[in-house]
Amino acid sequence: MDALAYDLKQMCRSNRDGSHATQANRKRMLQGMARELKAAGYALASARSLKPKHIDLLTSNWNAGGLSKGRMKNLMGAVRWWAAKVNKASVVARTNEAYGIGSREAPQARGKALDREKLSQIQDERVAASLELQAAFGLRKEEAIKFMPVLGDKGDHLSLKPAWTKGGRYREIPITHPKQREILDRVAELAGDGSLIPDDRNYIQQAWVYDKQTLDAGLNNNHGLRHGWAQWRYQQMTGWTCPAKGGKSPEQMTHREFAIDRDARRELAQELGHNRIDITKIYLGG
Repeated sequence: MDALAYDLKQMCRSNRDGSHATQANRKRMLQGMARELKAAGYALASARSLKPKHIDLLTSNWNAGGLSKGRMKNLMGAVRWWAAKVNKASVVARTNEAYGIGSREAPQARGKALDREKLSQIQDERVAASLELQAAFGLRKEEAIKFMPVLGDKGDHLSLKPAWTKGGRYREIPITHPKQREILDRVAELAGDGSLIPDDRNYIQQAWVYDKQTLDAGLNNNHGLRHGWAQWRYQQMTGWTCPAKGGKSPEQMTHREFAIDRDARRELAQELGHNRIDITKIYLGG
């Protein structure tokens, strides 16, 4: 057990707020956070070492991991309890929305483009390439790190192997823009016969490097790149912007527009690796 995990354990033992179940859940959540921070390369000397950048990392991981809104709210409750007990409540933003944890009725806040200026601050070229794959194809972080061009680039589409994807779900993503081809060619040159994990690291180690360097560069909540890609792809398929970016809601569409919208959402759900068309509301609104 490292210094932070030990300190948090002692803090929970000394502050028995709430029921026994609440105390047990809080302790479990805080110990999990200690492990996440250690995995990302942050060796906090004590619970008092908590800083905004640590909270940014944790919430970015939770968003990227697809945790439910309720679960993330519970985790934020534990973070605020931690911060209050060490007299550092001010390091936590006042609202969960500041960390991209909010109602699903406002997904437009999550879509974003890749900030090129911040990207230039990434020192590991494989991390930078993973970010470009996320922005260009809507890949999850793990998928972008594990992607092997020699196996996955089929010329006119990407073929994502089950071993790379969430839930082991095979899927294909079409290559529809010259910029995507340019990015893939650069990634292929960098990866060679392998993935974007260098020979001297495993996936976990490369994910640590990714987390540390993106946080240091200010590239937080990169799951938003996936949302940004979905919104771009929807416009490419339909010819108009999605509701999350100010476009018409389904209720405002003509019968023809509604039919096109449904077809686009159905195809996009598959390209994102989801089975249900309703999941596209999180990305597109409506």
